[in-house]
Amino acid sequence: MISDCSRAADDLPAPSLHTHSTQPLVHTPPLPQCEVCVIVPVRNEADMVESTLTALTHQIDLEGRPLHPARYEVIVLANNCSDDSAAIARRFALQHPNLVLHVVERTLPDSNAYIGWVRKQLMDEAYRRLMLLGHQRGVIASTDGDTRVASNWIAATLHEIDGGADAVGGRIITDRRDRAALTPYARACHLREVGYRFLVAELEAYLDPDPFDSLPRHFQHYGASLAVTAEMYQQAGGLPPVKTSEDVALYQALVRVNARFRHSLLVRVTTSARQTGRAHGGLANQLDTWTTMGQQQQPFLVEPAAAIAVRLYAHHELKRLWQRSLNGYPLNSKDMGLTAHGLGVDRNWLIRAMSQSASLGVLFEQIEQQREEVWQQRWPFVRVEQAIHDLRCLLEPLRLQSDNASIRTKALPRLAIASPEMTPPLPSLKSA
Repeated sequence: MISDCSRAADDLPAPSLHTHSTQPLVHTPPLPQCEVCVIVPVRNEADMVESTLTALTHQIDLEGRPLHPARYEVIVLANNCSDDSAAIARRFALQHPNLVLHVVERTLPDSNAYIGWVRKQLMDEAYRRLMLLGHQRGVIASTDGDTRVASNWIAATLHEIDGGADAVGGRIITDRRDRAALTPYARACHLREVGYRFLVAELEAYLDPDPFDSLPRHFQHYGASLAVTAEMYQQAGGLPPVKTSEDVALYQALVRVNARFRHSLLVRVTTSARQTGRAHGGLANQLDTWTTMGQQQQPFLVEPAAAIAVRLYAHHELKRLWQRSLNGYPLNSKDMGLTAHGLGVDRNWLIRAMSQSASLGVLFEQIEQQREEVWQQRWPFVRVEQAIHDLRCLLEPLRLQSDNASIRTKALPRLAIASPEMTPPLPSLKSA
């Protein structure tokens, strides 16, 4: 099924929180059975968009049975393409009539021709269409034109939403052939970063646990695999109108409103690892930066393990103090002082911020902004190899004693000075 929605760029509405109040991108009504609206921003993806759409066409449920095509639709917005991306998408739709595919082609003015604006228009449109059906828990699912979703991507996303999540970040793996084409240094940096961030996510699950995001989990919340319910998208204010890292900005907006976010290993996609990207600030730019660092023999530096542990422990304590305050208990000055020190902020500032913040998510964001300079002075960055080593030192006893809830409070000082001989062998990082 195809809906070709080409209009002049001048007819597009100005950016707003939700474009449902003006002209829609897609005029064809959604099918009543539609539970998921998949959005795909595309710009010069003639080599990849067919693979992207093929993966979305052949979706199965978690038992391996074909997923009914009426349960989801796909909206492709091909913007400012100088290749045949839009034509390929339209031809694909004609060849696959069972796929509910809407192809929209635009040439946007320079002021709007960036991924943040394009993804926002798509997600706002998906929200509008789900609201037409009255599906508050309908799912807006974002991927990219250089990405192949797993065959059960939609079903796995729905599984997490049905389990209580408001939003889901999928595991994003880079294409093996693209990784092989990277310089050895860039490839090593990428794989080490993935290992480092997986370890940080695991440490967070022990020291600052989230009941809606328990182990096993990962660390990614990016546009190649990012889903959110319509009601939570609206509650978070929609996709923030930023030019770069719009996916991270949406994640932060969701955190501000205490959304139940799940970093699911069941939800998987494979994306390109090219060094010439379509958006500033994305993976391609980071890979290019690592390539340059290798040429200049610069080390890859990250936040040290001890800093992460202290921060996570302080976050956990702050949640406890926040809940006590909500329950009407007075805040203990000593506890507030210790927590403020662990967070890298002034105690009196923290007390004021707690009394004025609308949510715990807002408070955490304010703390991040307040402590940045002090935190970096207190905890200088270290080589990623050292940080990985130290994280494994912290994690080994936590893994062994994970059934003992007191480990989170009693073992932290001891873990912070864990000895090197506690470190198990590093895992082989063959894919990321």
